[in-house]
Amino acid sequence: QVQLQESGGGLVQAGGSLRLSCAASGRTFSNDAMGWFRQAPGKEREFVAGINRSGGSTAYADSVKGRFTISRDNAKNTVYLQMNNLKPEDTAVYYCAASGSSRVYVSPRQYNYWGQGTQVTVSS
Repeated sequence: QVQLQESGGGLVQAGGSLRLSCAASGRTFSNDAMGWFRQAPGKEREFVAGINRSGGSTAYADSVKGRFTISRDNAKNTVYLQMNNLKPEDTAVYYCAASGSSRVYVSPRQYNYWGQGTQVTVSS
């Protein structure tokens, strides 16, 4: 059974940091681009960051550039999202996803596998 499991979410004050992890099982994702998305209440799911299969190419939403860093460890089948200088507007459920392709896409429709999500809450 293919599974993506996020962890590392929680409650943090504005200006703080969190590191999200996404562990994959049931399938090797080393050939897939991976992405992080988030969804706040009443809003659509939006792209946060993506990384290609080798980790040599990354992409970020403008709202998180310079604050968030995506990385991956293919030996551990795990993707990370380091989030620094968090803001209240970063509050959302964060999801990791695998695209089934080597290319990074910003549309969630291009991703075939999804985790259950982890809540990130940033207080002001």
